[in-house]
Amino acid sequence: MIKFTLKCERGHRFDSWFQSASAFDRLSGTGMVACAVCGSTQVEKALMTPQVQGARDDRSLSSSPDTAELAIAALRRKVEANADYVGTRFAQEVRDMHDGVLPERAIYGEARPEEAKRLFDDGIPVAPLPFSPRRKTH
Repeated sequence: MIKFTLKCERGHRFDSWFQSASAFDRLSGTGMVACAVCGSTQVEKALMTPQVQGARDDRSLSSSPDTAELAIAALRRKVEANADYVGTRFAQEVRDMHDGVLPERAIYGEARPEEAKRLFDDGIPVAPLPFSPRRKTH
């Protein structure tokens, strides 16, 4: 995993994790990387401060997960336990709840960047999750 600081065309800066540098390039090239603030898909890597650690003894070289990984795993468990996975119907279900067509409930799912941007532009509060949902089959 690699963390990049990203910047959109509007100047919003945010961090995101990717499997590799080539995974970022591939996803960005297909418009699948979107600004966490405004939803823009015009995103590029921003200049980052390197994370350099000092010397450590052999006992600290274990592959234990860092704090961010643990927090993301805890968030995933909380979301999956308390919200309904709606898959690719996410954008429509959020819009229907906002418009009063469906009763409000906690949901998570998937939306194309342009769908998420339309929700954001229409004042419908949504936020990207820092993990990919596990696709559930019902």
